[in-house]
Amino acid sequence: MYRLRSTPSPSQMSRRLFLTAAGAVSLGAALTACGDRGGGSSASAEPVSQADIDKAMKTPTELTFWTWVPDVAKEVALFEKKYPAIKVKVVNAGQGTPQYTKLRTALKAGSGAPDMVQIEYQAIPTFTITNSLLDLRPYGAAALKDTFVDWTWGQVSGTNGEVWAIPQDTGPMGMLYRQDIFDKHGIEVPTTWDEFAAAARKLHKDDPDVYLTNLAANQVAAWHGLLWQAGAKPYVTSGKSDITISVDDAVSQKLGTYWGGLAKEGVIGVEPDFTDSWYAALNKGKYATWITAAWGPVFLSGSAKATAGKWRAAPLPQWDASKPSSGNWGGSTTAVIRSTKNPIAAAQFAQFLNSDPASAKMFATEQFFFPATKALLTDASFVGDAPAFYGGQKVNQIFADISSTVSSSFQWPPFLDQAATDWTETVGKSLADGTDTARALGTWQSRLTTYAKKQGFTVNS
Repeated sequence: MYRLRSTPSPSQMSRRLFLTAAGAVSLGAALTACGDRGGGSSASAEPVSQADIDKAMKTPTELTFWTWVPDVAKEVALFEKKYPAIKVKVVNAGQGTPQYTKLRTALKAGSGAPDMVQIEYQAIPTFTITNSLLDLRPYGAAALKDTFVDWTWGQVSGTNGEVWAIPQDTGPMGMLYRQDIFDKHGIEVPTTWDEFAAAARKLHKDDPDVYLTNLAANQVAAWHGLLWQAGAKPYVTSGKSDITISVDDAVSQKLGTYWGGLAKEGVIGVEPDFTDSWYAALNKGKYATWITAAWGPVFLSGSAKATAGKWRAAPLPQWDASKPSSGNWGGSTTAVIRSTKNPIAAAQFAQFLNSDPASAKMFATEQFFFPATKALLTDASFVGDAPAFYGGQKVNQIFADISSTVSSSFQWPPFLDQAATDWTETVGKSLADGTDTARALGTWQSRLTTYAKKQGFTVNS
């Protein structure tokens, strides 16, 4: 079972896993920024020759890498051992939003930006629209496509085939559940959302102090993951100026009616997650399941130690049991900033860090990240682990199987922070208040549409 070297605080965890999108920029500013920022960056997909790559990797060079990954110096050391002429300076410029804020400031100033940067999947569009990331195709990145889980490559690829970053870790969504509570109340593991709703009603009727799950009213990440699983396409961008926003379409309304209905009935919890009361609730058995991601099992094992041995893992319940699907919540990549003066070395670093077998495995065994490479997701030593916290169940295998069901077509908007804020104030609030969630989706749609138009986007309906 994968574990984190050090468990982040609740605010760090929630921030890192989703609410870390870079601040939105107006389209005018974005287009102004599209000119070449210099530094020898390639604005085309013309391949760099192997001779030039070999020369660059033997030339004494210092690169700067902004990342919040703990103990990443171990992976960096593998790169420096292979390329002794290249030295990498690792800088923790903040986790998520603080790092992105500093990066935007440096990019705007034209100085102080790193060569490489840790960036989450959902934040990539915010930086590609300002032309801040280097297309890694000329440096051989496209050849790595089959190394990674298919859907992750979709997350780092541009509409014209650009490769904006190299996947590092992932968060395919599944369900952790209390086997003892299920057994006590005669509940089978739900395989469909209809079964899940029926179980929620039965459990809370049997024991009013227990809820089947908690859908946190502050957790827009979970909502997007559930949209992803259901096949929604809330944001579809075309070029730099066109976007289709569909956060209240038929699929979204289905989710709104479903979850809003359960919240209004009072048969699920809606308290904020990653808080002291939420941790206490997990430890005392207030919630019988946690809808989470592949990072959830280790997080739970460190946060709900009183429940050791009682939990198990399963895929998410399905809308269509004949077509298993899931969404993703969390995970990040390594990108190269377009202004780097050493694009070849920086691009080679991003690729090596995440695709070299020893480095990728180290992330799984040292930082205990859930892998993005296909090789690790079929590695017997990884998927065969059977932690006692989960009753000896092979939890990694469960989530490895889930990862293969995540759709590759889901897109993020270039103003995710605004989408998150508006969701919390509309849809999230409706869940917390037990009001009409389906109606709140319309308000979210309206607010986002207005915002996007003010930023210079052409919004399609």
